Amino acid sequence: MKLRGREGPGREQSEGPADIRVNDRRRRYFGDDDPIPEAGPETLNLKPTYVEELEARTKAAEQSAQDLKSRFDQLKVRLQQETDETRQRLNRAADERAERGKIDFITNLLPVLDNLERATEAADSGGTLEQVTVGVRQTAESFKSALAAAGIEAVPALGELFDPELHEAVETAEVDPDQEGKVIAEYARGYRVGDRLLRPSRVKVGRAAEKAKPAVD
Repeated sequence: MKLRGREGPGREQSEGPADIRVNDRRRRYFGDDDPIPEAGPETLNLKPTYVEELEARTKAAEQSAQDLKSRFDQLKVRLQQETDETRQRLNRAADERAERGKIDFITNLLPVLDNLERATEAADSGGTLEQVTVGVRQTAESFKSALAAAGIEAVPALGELFDPELHEAVETAEVDPDQEGKVIAEYARGYRVGDRLLRPSRVKVGRAAEKAKPAVD
């Protein structure tokens, strides 16, 4: 608005406020029509660098542990398979050894049967007592050989000191002092395989006069 001044007529002076022009000097990084985006969780990361590094290391350690567990499980399965195969192989080998041992033992008994048959034939055909006796002796020797081949041995008894682990006393008899506690007769021979006793020897044991007892059926 224009007003007249007081200095004189005909002279005009602007008494109102002058027009003000405002220039926005702020930099704009978006188009005039683009709204300024607000910072969200995708664009704003408030985690410190060391936290991110720890998280990355934790994930790597977890993955490494998972891989190790997977390899361990695979190794466990493979070891179990190998163990089962080894057990089966050992069982087959043990069965084969047992079968071979049984076959060998039976094979060694065949001569015993042969001698028994010859002794029987000799007795049936009217053979002499000597012929029958020879056949029986041959049978006994063949049987002893078969037992020895199977690892079976007789338990020493006659003349030995009485051993309750190996001998079964079925009778005692009065003896001289030097025969005290010794086996003076054997009624049935005992046998063992290695350290395993198959059966004890049934024996008569020498005792002092006051300790002697008769045989018990």
